[in-house]
Amino acid sequence: QVRLVESGGGLVQAGGSLRLSCAASATIFSFNSMRWYRQAPGKQRDFVASITSRGITNYADSVKGRFTISRDTAKNTVWLQVNSLKSEDTAVYYCYAGGIKEYWGQGTQVTVSS
Repeated sequence: QVRLVESGGGLVQAGGSLRLSCAASATIFSFNSMRWYRQAPGKQRDFVASITSRGITNYADSVKGRFTISRDTAKNTVWLQVNSLKSEDTAVYYCYAGGIKEYWGQGTQVTVSS
């Protein structure tokens, strides 16, 4: 069983930054795609960013230019650098790993105060 553990969330003022981490218990090369999703209270879980095993990245339109996904394959860790935060970025951020099977982390809360 693969474990994904997110960290780095917290309370930040609008315009601030955070760096979210997702540490995997397996080599991240074994996954076709690693992604970040987020879920605000009362809303569905939405795609935020992804990185493929080849390093190709993709972003939701709402975060382009502000968020950056990256990885360290030696540490089996994926990061999400979140800059210029807005109140609408407040959500629980989840890490996802997809390949033969799919795995989710437990989430990390990001709260942006205006």
